[in-house]
Amino acid sequence: MNIRPAATLALVRDTAEGIEILLLQRTWDAVFLPGYFVFPGGAVDQEEARGRQHAAGLRDTEISHTMSLGEGGVDYMLAAVRECFEEAGILVAVDADKRSISIDHPAHNERTSVFKGEVSLADLCERHQLTIPLDRLAYLAHWITPPGPPRRFDTRFFVTQAPENQFAHHDGEETIDHIWISPAQALEEHRSGERLMTLPTVKTLRVLRDFDNVETLMRYAWANPPEPYPSQPWPAIQRGKPVLLEPGSPAYDEAAKLDPEAEGTTKAEIIPGEPVEVAAGVIRLTAPNPGVMTGPGTNTYILGHERFTVLDPGPDHSGHIEQILEITQGKIDSVVVTHTHLDHSPGTRSLKEKTGCRLYGWPAPAGASQDQMFVPDEQPEHGSFIKTDAGTLKTLYTPGHASNHLCFLLIEQEMLFSGDHIMQGSTVVINPPDGDMKAYLESLYSLLAEPIHFIAPAHGFLMGQPATIIDYLITHRLAREHKVAQALDKLAPVDLKDLTRKAYGDVPTAIHGVAARSALAHLLKLEADGRAVQKNSLWHATPDT
Repeated sequence: MNIRPAATLALVRDTAEGIEILLLQRTWDAVFLPGYFVFPGGAVDQEEARGRQHAAGLRDTEISHTMSLGEGGVDYMLAAVRECFEEAGILVAVDADKRSISIDHPAHNERTSVFKGEVSLADLCERHQLTIPLDRLAYLAHWITPPGPPRRFDTRFFVTQAPENQFAHHDGEETIDHIWISPAQALEEHRSGERLMTLPTVKTLRVLRDFDNVETLMRYAWANPPEPYPSQPWPAIQRGKPVLLEPGSPAYDEAAKLDPEAEGTTKAEIIPGEPVEVAAGVIRLTAPNPGVMTGPGTNTYILGHERFTVLDPGPDHSGHIEQILEITQGKIDSVVVTHTHLDHSPGTRSLKEKTGCRLYGWPAPAGASQDQMFVPDEQPEHGSFIKTDAGTLKTLYTPGHASNHLCFLLIEQEMLFSGDHIMQGSTVVINPPDGDMKAYLESLYSLLAEPIHFIAPAHGFLMGQPATIIDYLITHRLAREHKVAQALDKLAPVDLKDLTRKAYGDVPTAIHGVAARSALAHLLKLEADGRAVQKNSLWHATPDT
């Protein structure tokens, strides 16, 4: 699939209550992101280059350097301006007297022609003696659509102050609604599931939320362009042969971290029983329990230099336990457990018997099909600290996948041991009653406030760009929740099986049994939010859902 270059323009304005931003709602008939609220934007057109002669401000070489491009940075900016005009009816341009054009300028009469591609931005500028003031735009963010969606874009995000003498009005075809809203309010409505937004939109809103007025925002954006997005393949070894890892591939972030000189020395595969030092004083040892739910196996992390802390010893597999003891020479002070699913905590008993170590974690919920024999010496509270020879672990209570789930942040390394709260390559199972979708989403939001540089999951490689990963998981879950809510609106009263068939029509029928558990988790969240209710095994939508 080709990744198309695209550009987006965030329009901001000052109000007595602070900054507001313009969001447009995409039509429900759109192939890509139907019903989502977005900033004006779209694909870069080949005609964009013709508009360079009508642009004022920095030269293309300077703009492209800021955007880590060889050339063509101006074309992205021009595309953002054109798309904003087409979709929102606002044209960032000045006339021959260098004055911002107003809503009654004759150029606005050609908006439909520009939208249809009959008139290019260059044609429009030439006809009306207009100039595009690129020095009024700031480069704010860069996002490449991850694999999966039907279309992928390499999108540059820009921000500018909305012209005071123009008014937004959506085009009625690609966009069906628009709203001026504060970034904080937009984020709250996204969090509550009221407004669908993509990860890049959410991330941009989080940046904008921190500013009181447009002037300080623009000064910041001009002075702090985003870091380049990883774009170069990284060498590694797989099955004994050299390979090149593409950005976004599972092993990419780990290979780039462990082999910063790109010598191709790291492995692009996880081999159970083979220890890997993933950080100073942190060794990953994967248990020999590969499977559909565990991937290559459960990762045990061994922290320390002379004395050791073992995190998630995994199943009580004799060979795995013996290897942990060999690596640590039996000098284990403590064992820390993220949760009591059977692939995580049973190994604690053997380690306790052989070393007398202290156990940290929360016991299994009564009656749950979990490790009921795990008996911790200490139940760490949220925000409490555990000292290890490799640094300090901060305890983070993260229910959702399991009601007793904990993540641990190695503060000095800014490395989050995420257990099953965040996995690589798949979303985690949320299976009621112990699984709780509402608690899961709230836990994900709470992690965004922590200083995390890498995620060390219980299954998979190290993951970089943690905020991006967490935002993606939130957006993915809220998008599915929206489908569940839509199905409920159309079918209610409806039983779980029929609702699953509608809301999960995009997944194979063979796994609808598993999907039904996820659908139930979403319904229970909607019920907790006051948007659904169950009566006699049938689900109903509450008024104003």
